[in-house]
Amino acid sequence: MVHVAREMQRLDFHLPLMIGGATTSKAHTAVKIEPHYKNDIALYVSDASRCVNVASQLLSKTAKPKLVSDAREEYDKIRERRKQRGDRTKLVSLKEARARAPKINFENYVPPKPTFTGIRSFEEYDLKELEPYIDWTPFFISWDIAGKYPQVFDDPKRGEAARSLFDDAQIILRKMVDEKRVSASGVIGFWPAHRRGDDIVVYKDESRSEELTILHHLRQQDDKAPNKSMMTLSDFVAEEGTEHCDYVGGFAVTTGIGAEEMSLEYKNANDDYNAIMVKALADRLAEAFAERMHERVRKEFWAYNRDEQLGSEDLIKERYHGIRPAPGYPACPDHTEKATLFELLDATAQTGIEITESFAMFPTAAVSGWYFSHPESKFFAVGKIGVDQVEDYAERKGLSKAEAERWLAPSLAYDPAE
Repeated sequence: MVHVAREMQRLDFHLPLMIGGATTSKAHTAVKIEPHYKNDIALYVSDASRCVNVASQLLSKTAKPKLVSDAREEYDKIRERRKQRGDRTKLVSLKEARARAPKINFENYVPPKPTFTGIRSFEEYDLKELEPYIDWTPFFISWDIAGKYPQVFDDPKRGEAARSLFDDAQIILRKMVDEKRVSASGVIGFWPAHRRGDDIVVYKDESRSEELTILHHLRQQDDKAPNKSMMTLSDFVAEEGTEHCDYVGGFAVTTGIGAEEMSLEYKNANDDYNAIMVKALADRLAEAFAERMHERVRKEFWAYNRDEQLGSEDLIKERYHGIRPAPGYPACPDHTEKATLFELLDATAQTGIEITESFAMFPTAAVSGWYFSHPESKFFAVGKIGVDQVEDYAERKGLSKAEAERWLAPSLAYDPAE
């Protein structure tokens, strides 16, 4: 995003730039992005449901000046607070971080063998099966109604609006599911694997004699209390050269097939409300698909927890064994690893999901990531990393330092331009 802002300035763009998404924030926009784009405003928008209103203000000759002025004033305050606070990020060297890797128990643990290796695809997956797995709380948040589902219905201030929104959502959901206006497609895969330092070696077959690819991961470097480990995802896979034969899994699922067309029908009828509703529900169904498929992996396809009995709340709170981290998110912040994931899964051919040159997925109602089975595996944030790890990572991936810095920009504890 910083790169895009710089390029827009260099090419003399005079258009507003709206910033949003899971890895962004108002502070990140103020400190990292906005200073590089002075021809217009780089404006943080918290979620997609607010974009229409913000865009309308930016198009208004009377509303835009105040919106821009207020935003810049707020950004100045954020930058000043950040300046006074100073840089609180204290890193240890990559060497020390690796020395403080967690001691994952493989002595008394036998990595389970999946029921198959390679890939398996799922076409026209039954959307009705996914409905019970929908987490409605993020749905309400995306419409700026804060509150936990279903308790939000009893909120004296938000309850009525929440109930009305929910009722409207059920009407559109029935059209999507019962009339088969949208469909779901997915692919999962499992491969023999071992840890090699901070990377994971993926093998072609059970003989483990020929490497298929390497998954590159980053390690935490933020200084912690002496007894706190510094993790990377490869820690959860058995090390090469040991007697343990471990595996890693991957997945890509979408419930967005047909969603764009359905949304466009409402938009062409000047019904922006239901156009956005379709996309919001498609996103929720995609997350539900990922949840359901992970459950089947744990109980059926990898079968490392066949007897699992968890309710909806347990799944939302991730009370299961194993994790499914996604490239571009806190535990593996490098989006470029998605290319390796898609190649392993043959994801585009199997599901219709495509990735753009910036590694966004289309249809947008899609989820992809890795499967780890070790009971000690858990989600974490890599956080900020130092130049020593960037150089090491670039060498491991065969990238230039500048290219690695470009893709890892949000994670850098330093400014490459300085």
